[in-house]
Order: sequence, then structure tokens, then C-alpha cells
Amino acid sequence: MAIVESILDLQVQDPPEEEFYSADLTWTKFGTVEHHDEVALIPYARVDAFIIGECTNIECPTRFHIERGRKRSRGSLKEFKDDEYLEYRQYWCSFGPENYGEGGSILPSRRYRLNTRNRAARPQSMRGCTCHFVVKRLYARPSLALIIYNERRHVNKSGFVCHGPFDREAIGPGAKKIPYICNEIQQQTMSMLYLGIPEANIVEKHLECLQRYCGSNAKANSLASQYVHKLGMIIKRSTHELDLDDRASISMWVERNKKSIFIHQDTSEDNSFILGIQTEWQLQQMIRFGHRSLIAADSTFGIRRLKYPLCTLLVFDSRQHALPVAWIITRSFAKSDVSKWMKALLDRAQSVEPGWKVSGFLIDDAATEIDPIMDIFCCPVLFSLWRIRRSWLKNVVRKCSSIEVQREIFKRLGKLVYSIWDGVDASVVLEEFTRDFVDQTAFMEYFKGCWVPKIEMWLSAMRAFPLASQEASGAIEAYHMKLKAKLFDDSHLGAFQRVDWLVHKLTTELHSTYWLDRYADESDSFQNVKEEYISSTSWHRALQIPDSSVTLDDENHLFAKVLSQKDTSISHVVWNPGSEFSFCDCSWSMQGNLCKHVIKVNMVCENCPSYKPSMSFQSFEEILMNMWKLPMDDSVALDVSMAWTHQILDEVQKLVELNSSNDISSVVNKLPLKWASGKGRTSFRKPSSTIPFPSESNTVKKAMQKKNQKRKRLSSIR
Repeated sequence: MAIVESILDLQVQDPPEEEFYSADLTWTKFGTVEHHDEVALIPYARVDAFIIGECTNIECPTRFHIERGRKRSRGSLKEFKDDEYLEYRQYWCSFGPENYGEGGSILPSRRYRLNTRNRAARPQSMRGCTCHFVVKRLYARPSLALIIYNERRHVNKSGFVCHGPFDREAIGPGAKKIPYICNEIQQQTMSMLYLGIPEANIVEKHLECLQRYCGSNAKANSLASQYVHKLGMIIKRSTHELDLDDRASISMWVERNKKSIFIHQDTSEDNSFILGIQTEWQLQQMIRFGHRSLIAADSTFGIRRLKYPLCTLLVFDSRQHALPVAWIITRSFAKSDVSKWMKALLDRAQSVEPGWKVSGFLIDDAATEIDPIMDIFCCPVLFSLWRIRRSWLKNVVRKCSSIEVQREIFKRLGKLVYSIWDGVDASVVLEEFTRDFVDQTAFMEYFKGCWVPKIEMWLSAMRAFPLASQEASGAIEAYHMKLKAKLFDDSHLGAFQRVDWLVHKLTTELHSTYWLDRYADESDSFQNVKEEYISSTSWHRALQIPDSSVTLDDENHLFAKVLSQKDTSISHVVWNPGSEFSFCDCSWSMQGNLCKHVIKVNMVCENCPSYKPSMSFQSFEEILMNMWKLPMDDSVALDVSMAWTHQILDEVQKLVELNSSNDISSVVNKLPLKWASGKGRTSFRKPSSTIPFPSESNTVKKAMQKKNQKRKRLSSIR
């Protein structure tokens, strides 16, 4: 085979099949006599089809993960060669590069090897596979991708097939007899076991997944049943106490789970304890849902009961539910320590997706250090009211016996917060509040002791930062309640002061719950799990209430009634409608939560001009007005301010149109042609796309025709 020295001499290949793999392409040697690679040139829009084809190859079914990636911006190079990249991705078979089998070794591309108790490799473990390839989006011709296959065979360093149906020398007892089990199948089985689903149901689901790869046969069924039973026994016998000393135990856990740790700082004279946990699945979700979107913090959880408080970073998934993507366990809130774990987390995300960026960071604590967020994530900060609202409502209900007094106190607390935009002096409102309810001794002692000394700090934070919506607050609160239910179990009261117990609960039960929720929704399986997941937030439950079930007090605007959907003879009363500080008499609200009745009433009130807009909208309106008022009249600064304002309004209008539309095609058809294939990175292992250039019109049309089909195929192998 002759060696080609120029990319221009390569022919662009575009197989007619919807999905194709390496055997469907003609490979050419490219480079010099001393150093050359096997390459193929395909349209960049067909990269997804190639990766899918490689994953579903019947000889060696697998998945490919991004081992490393790089990007360049258009115009960053003044001089460049024909093979320079605009985007660079190295894909590696997920059965490598490490070999966790008996006698296995680590390839030079990895810095460490995980210490595992059981060294006997099974097909779902890494087997030392050296199959990997590179996808380069060409700088000179962005519509084309150069595939460089470094090793097309699924073999180990010794040259032997190390996984798949042709693996005759599988390492470990009975490994070659067990059917192919990918990470997804294993995680699904483990999640169901952790959640207490009956073993018979788990085996049934496990076999359904196996049949996608190896068909149905009696031997596979028997081995699969044994596999599920053995995995269940391992989980039952597992314990969080790896050592009697908690500090030694957590050090052992860190050594065994390095891939799930993005920062670990042990306690010393100069340093505080910091442990940052993020599994590979959480990393994928953060990259997928956090890019150009929001990250929220559920901070200082368990500060009075746990040995070290827990902070959770959340992203909002496809249904706008809060999804935990990182857990930080530390007692230190110093700016230097916060900067350490934030920088480590961002570096980890950008090592997989170099262009990953956050659009906004939601905080729920006025004492949160803002500078590290602004310096590291370089994004705006938003403030969520859910924590202060929940704390006030819980204590109002707990410390005041009369429901009429509860309603009035909570309404007046809302008036204190609304004073930020009403032009009223907050100190005057606070003084009137403490004077009018001086007889409520229990509550006023709590309020004066916990809130009066720092109320100005909280009001300043609300005044300084845009306020998050009720949907976001409801999603964060739903996660908080699920976390609380998982951790504060009476059977584990003696373990609250152990970090290894907390880590074990987070990475097993809680992680499995969210993994199965997402899997059930995306694969349309486990219908009971999916329905419970969809209705897990008050916002989504409120959407199920028809407008006709809400009756407003049009005369005085004092209350609203919401008819129960389960029992039409029951109705719930919501006092102070149209406010974030509405008070409902349902049991969920009386526990301090943001209930569906309050959210539904506020949705209805938004369409009534006689009610005030929400706090988040007032905050947004004030920001826009400040942008308008700041510049001097007839100045260039005024022109810049107006341009920015119109750009923001245009983005908001598009977002509102997209959310309110029942037919997404009507929105897509209005977009300019250059946006046709501008789909950003939405999942792990999907190459990013940028705005196509004029020369790519034919490729864009072809990509548009297959857009929906490609999304379905990608979701089927995640």
C-alpha cells in the first residue's frame, strides 16, 4: 500500500448505510516512511454514525469513551498544515486501556491503577484492550473529519483478543462463559439491587438487556441469574467500615475509588479536610446538562448532625429536575479551600470537554463565598429563596399554634423580602413586624436569635443577585428532601459522625436512585420509576392541576382555593396568593415545603394584571432597567447598553417560545439555515458541533434529514 503524504490526496468516503464501521471504509497510509498511520476521510456529520457502527460491531460489541480532547477556535492559526485540527478527540475502547485481570498492567496513558479487592476480571471490567482511534475535524476544511485508527483490533498488549465472542483466553474464573455485560447493564443491575427491587424482577430485566448483545440461550440465562445473585450477595455483605478508625477507613476508600474523586485533602495543622466525590456517570451528566446551562448548590447540609457538612452541586436535566453531579464534604468555607475544589472540578470537566462552560451558578446561602465562583466559573451568580423560605415556614408552623397567626406571620415575612423592590425601608418593616408579634414568644426568640443579626446580609444578597425561579427552587428542594430521606434514617443514627458512612450512602443508594431515574426516563422502561421521577417536583405536580380547579378571591386578593384532584370534595386554601410567601393548608406545605398548590395558584396569578409579578421577574426587570438607566443620554455607552438589552430580550423570547410550543418543528423551521446542525454537546461520547460554514450546505441538509434518527440511535446505546 502506497503512503500518501497530503490530505488533499485522500478521497472523501460516505458509505450509504445509516451506520457504518471500519470495515466499510478504505484505509490509506498517511505520513512518511518512518511514521505513518491508517486514515480515512469522511464528512464530519457522519462521525456519530461511524462511532455507533464501531460500538455495535458483532465481533466485539463495546462502547468508546473520550480519553482526551482538544479544541481550537476558528482563526486562531495564521499558518497551518492540511492535517491541523479544529477539534481533536481520542476515542478508546471501554475495555481498556487498563487491564484489571489477574496479572494485568496499566498502559502508559493512565497515571494510576485502582486497588480493587477482587482482581478476577469479568467482561464488564477493563481488559487491557488497545483499540483506539482519533477523530480530527480539519482546520482547513471543517466539514470533513479525518479518522486515524491507531489500533483497529480489539486485542491486548500481547496481541490476543481480550473481550467479545472471540475471546478464547478470558482471564478469571469462567469469564469467557459469561455473556457480554457492559457498564450500563452492570450499573442498572446494581441500582436495582441497592433500591431493594426483588431479585426475580432484576434477573428478568438483566436478561432483557443481555439479549440485545448475545441473543437468548439457556446457558446465558443460568449464568446471568448466578451473576445477579452473586452481585446481590456482594452488596449485602459490603460495609462502609473499611477500618475501625474513620480517618483510615476513608483513606482506604479514596485509594480504591480514585476515579470517583476529584479532590482529597486530609486534615493537618495547615489544611482542612476536603473530599470531592464525582463518579464517571456524574461527570457525564455535568458535561451534558451543565454546559451553557445552570449549576446550583445545595449547601451546608447536615451542619449540626454530620461530622462534616455536605455540599451538593446540581444540574437541571432534560425535565428541569435537579440532578446531583458532585458532592463536597468539608467543614471549611474559607475562600482558599472553596477555590481549590471548584478549580479541581472545573479542570476535570474541561479535561473531557475543553469548551465546557457554565452560564450561571445558583446559590442558596447568603454567606457563600462569591469570588471563587466569579473567578473560576466566570459566570453570573443567582440567588435562590428556597432555603430561607423553608426555614421560616417550618418554624412558623412549629412555634405558632394558631393557623391564623401562622398565615399572617408568613405574609409579613414575605413583605419584609418584597421591601427590596417596593421602595420601603427594610428596617422599618422589621421593626413593625417584631412589635406586632411580640406575643408570639417562641417564634420571636428563634427569629431574633437566628435571623435578625444576619437579615441585612440576606436582603443584600437578594438585592445584589438575580433571583432564581420557583421551578428551580422546587427542583433543589426536591433533591434536598430525597437526600434527607436517604441519610437521616433511624437505623444509622450511630454512624452520623463517620465520613465513610456518608460516602457509602451517597455513592450507593442515592447515586443508584438518580441513575435509575434517568435511565428509566431515557429508555422508556421501568414505568413506575419513570412516573415517580417525572412527578418528583412540586412544579411538575402543579402542571397536572387544570386552571379550572383554581378559584381566586377577586375582591380582596386574600386567598385562593385549589380543588383536590384525588377527592373533588376537598379543596386547599392558599393565603397570600401570587407571592413566593403564600401559605397553604396542605400537609406537604405544613412541613415547610413548597407545595404544588402554591405554585399552581402563582401560575394563574401571573396572568392576572391585578397581582404583582414574581420576585424573580421583578429582579430581572430591575436589572434590565438599571442597564437602561446607567449610561448618559445620547452617549455611545447608551448604544452599547441598548444592544446588550435587545440581545438578552431576544434570547428570552426564543426561550419562552420554545418552552410554550407544543410542536418543536414550528420553532425549528423559523431558525436561520446556519443553525440547522448547530447542536451542542448533549451527551458523553458525542462529538461537538459548531456553526457550519457556507461550503457545508449539502452536508447540513443531509444532517437535518437524519437528525431525529441519530438522536434515537445515540440514546439507545448510552
